[in-house]
Amino acid sequence: MQDRAAIFFILITLALDAIGFGLIMPVMPDLLREVTGGDLARAALWGGALVGGFAVMQFLFGPVIGNLSDRFGRKPILLASLAVLSGDYVVLALAGSVWVIFAARLVNGVASSTYGTSMAYISDISTPQEKAQRFGLVGAAFGAGFVLGPAIGGLLAEYGVRAPFVAAAIVSGLNMLFGLFVVRESLTPENRRPFEWRRANPFGSFKHVGKLPGLGRYLTIYMIHEFAFTVYPVIWAYFTIARFGWTPGQVGLSLAYYGIGFALVQGVLIRIVIARLGRRAAMMIGFVAGFVSFSALVWLESGLLVLIMIPISALSGLVMPALRAEMSDMVSNSQQGELQGALASLHAVGMIVAPFVYTWTFAMFAGEGAIWFLPGAVFAIPALLNVISFLLLRATRERSAE
Repeated sequence: MQDRAAIFFILITLALDAIGFGLIMPVMPDLLREVTGGDLARAALWGGALVGGFAVMQFLFGPVIGNLSDRFGRKPILLASLAVLSGDYVVLALAGSVWVIFAARLVNGVASSTYGTSMAYISDISTPQEKAQRFGLVGAAFGAGFVLGPAIGGLLAEYGVRAPFVAAAIVSGLNMLFGLFVVRESLTPENRRPFEWRRANPFGSFKHVGKLPGLGRYLTIYMIHEFAFTVYPVIWAYFTIARFGWTPGQVGLSLAYYGIGFALVQGVLIRIVIARLGRRAAMMIGFVAGFVSFSALVWLESGLLVLIMIPISALSGLVMPALRAEMSDMVSNSQQGELQGALASLHAVGMIVAPFVYTWTFAMFAGEGAIWFLPGAVFAIPALLNVISFLLLRATRERSAE
């Protein structure tokens, strides 16, 4: 019963965190056009730089924060991160220069450790049989947050592009207070280990975790998958404005619709698929769904058809809970924070490179003087990456069977 209460509280915390993040997504194109004075393609390039800078800080500090949680416990790390995030959103709400926004996003990248530390928290209190389902619930919590966050952000945009940042600051502050009074510590003293800088080094963490049998191949699939799905936070708002002329409110509602599908897949469907077909089959289905949906987005010219495709896109949510569960089972309890820190860094590597790849591709096909006006061309990249992930997983299965 105590574990159930702890899981419920951490899921609420994650949902609130996702709401705070999702609030700002629909308004970033208009905010960047306001402070830069440029067109949508230029705003997208700046948006890519902001995401890339954010990711650089996550890459550098993700393993540090993961290892700190292995040393001092999960709760104090979560609370400190949320306190900094709340103040950072206040700065973003007041920023009048793109450089102030850039600096605030760097700080945001350092503080955004909630996800990795929370995943370690779930690992602390779960058996191997429970991990996939509970990781799926984490994804569902984020999906629920992204349902509410973008929708609320789009509505708040009616009061100005700054309003969602004020709301995000309030939500993050409430999130911190919620964690302070409700969430218990999950890492017992006997499972804690000394903090070591060599393990906190972002490159060193890859080397150490990658030495575990079989984990390196899964880490490769994880990074490719993360790179592919970075296209949504980086490009979606710019793509829908350029292709369909959507308003921030419409962008927010479309993201909310996607969040509903994602939450249903990771909160409900994942249990059925894994119980009947296994983790590997769940990942295979997710990769196929990703390929189909991304390929369609290249060519679709109707916003309605895009909305019809979203349930297929949401099936790609089967991949991450199953993949994380596979990797989590390969490490000890004392290394869960380290693993999650390494995964956060892999995610950051994708987020460093992907924004520049996606935004430059988008600008080539959507900006002034585009070689061919096809804003959806950018989605051909993640479509190909899903094929590669599928083949890598299939090859891993064949080698494991030998």
